[in-house]
Amino acid sequence: MSVASVTTNNDKSTNNANSTNGDTASEAMPTAGQHGIKEHSDGRFGFIPVQTRSDRFKSVNVADFEAVTGRELVWKLSPVAKFTDLTAGTLDGSTYDVSSTDVAGVSVDWVGRDDARIGLAGLPEERASANAWGAFEKALAITVSGEEPKEFTLTRANLGSAPRGAHTIIDAKPFSQAVVILENTGDARLTENVEIILGESANLTVITVQEWDDTAVQLSNHFATIGRDARLKHIVVTLGGSIVRVNPSIHLVGSGSDIEALGLYFADAGQHLEQQVYINHVGPHSRSRVTYKGALQGQGARTVWIGDVLIGNTATGTDSYEQNRNLVLTEGTRADSVPNLEIETGDILGAGHASATGRFDDEQLFYLQSRGISEDEARRLVVRGFLTEIVQKIGSAPLEARLQEAIETELRGTDGE
Repeated sequence: MSVASVTTNNDKSTNNANSTNGDTASEAMPTAGQHGIKEHSDGRFGFIPVQTRSDRFKSVNVADFEAVTGRELVWKLSPVAKFTDLTAGTLDGSTYDVSSTDVAGVSVDWVGRDDARIGLAGLPEERASANAWGAFEKALAITVSGEEPKEFTLTRANLGSAPRGAHTIIDAKPFSQAVVILENTGDARLTENVEIILGESANLTVITVQEWDDTAVQLSNHFATIGRDARLKHIVVTLGGSIVRVNPSIHLVGSGSDIEALGLYFADAGQHLEQQVYINHVGPHSRSRVTYKGALQGQGARTVWIGDVLIGNTATGTDSYEQNRNLVLTEGTRADSVPNLEIETGDILGAGHASATGRFDDEQLFYLQSRGISEDEARRLVVRGFLTEIVQKIGSAPLEARLQEAIETELRGTDGE
């Protein structure tokens, strides 16, 4: 399923000077006249659905959102009954233990809720995100400065089984360069917001790695705002956890801004791994490339990928492409893949999207087996080749090697299937 639309009106009734992507702390639902749509004269059709991705309701107050039922657009493919404590319950918003490498040009601090950077990159569009926003006591701020390349790793482990809300800021100062790796392990029941702010000409790679225990639940919303001539590479790697939902929302605000959004996921039996990716082209001459790849094996393995790209009426000269590929390894799995493209200006370089879900290519297996390779090893070679495209783009040799080994461990579960 894919949706492509061309629209000419992007009516916003409010504006927030403290938000570089045009979001407000609490925005009203779209008016009845949005895109020329009006209420029917007999009054029976008063509800006007949101027509433009950027016009979704936003608020930092959890009470502004209705209780989650699973019928909502953002929740309809999620097992909402399994994490009601994160969408409706009281959360522990206290600080927690982290470990990190000591790197010149990168600082880590806990900052108060009054920090001026909070809210700059984006605002909640759903209840779990708003619940986390209202719960955190202090935000974990990672500040990057200096033009020399650097690599920094921050690890969170064993956050516990109690429901928790958290907030993280990654602030890349103008002209800075860095690779920031966020590693997640152990147990957790976590809803969180991560804000990524790129100043002019900053070059930042953010890699979030989910290797949680089998019982862990994580609902994570990443918001990014990218300044003039800045470049963000955002990579989501999900291998562990019971339910893991990482939703990047990227706003290309500055002229010449660039995003490469990559994802790699491997779902085993009973796992639910979800990604809802939103790319918002606001500034002129911006560029985006989205590539997510996943593999599924085992009864009840489920993946969800939704890719929304909005090319706004100010985003002339945009160059955009998104794709999602899923490889099904066994029976009893399900992969949902929904690319959406919305264009509000005709003055672009190009825009496109693609999606595919399929099983092994029997001809590839036959070719490898005809060369003396066993069927199990042939299957592993095919899957490894399929996922390696993402791993090789990470840019951290030690992490790439570790992820290759983790994929090998996952693939051993396909033997005999």
